Amino acid sequence: MEDDHLKSRTQKKKEDRELQKLGEQLLQLSPEQLTTITMPEELAQAIKMGRKMTRHGARRRQLQYVGVLMRKIDPTPIRIALENIRLGDHQKNLAFKKLERWRDALREGDPLLIEEILLACPSAERQRLHQLVRNARKEAEKGAPGRASRVLFQYLRQIYRA
Repeated sequence: MEDDHLKSRTQKKKEDRELQKLGEQLLQLSPEQLTTITMPEELAQAIKMGRKMTRHGARRRQLQYVGVLMRKIDPTPIRIALENIRLGDHQKNLAFKKLERWRDALREGDPLLIEEILLACPSAERQRLHQLVRNARKEAEKGAPGRASRVLFQYLRQIYRA
């Protein structure tokens, strides 16, 4: 910030727009995600107010205000926190897709997958897993996967976290 007088006007505007975009990303986070980010109280209040605003003009002005507040702080910790949230969400999506693949393969009758799951998830109970797979297969043979498949998926989710 000491060399602000050395920057061109264009460079300053570009940095301001980037800070405003960072503020916009903060507005799009859930309240739970916002609590994980350390920021000044004034900025947190401005973001909370901006989340409530629905009119375009008011929201735009609030975003500009958030950008002004962002200029007063070091945005690096906020950038890092946003990146961690994005990576965490990505990891959750990957885990969810993996569990869906496991469920579908188990329903189709992949016998080696049960052993793989038992090795990957030490808290898994072999007998319970076999029972849930058997129920899901019977249900699938009837034509409409439903409750048993959901119960199998929930069990896989439970043992994968543990």
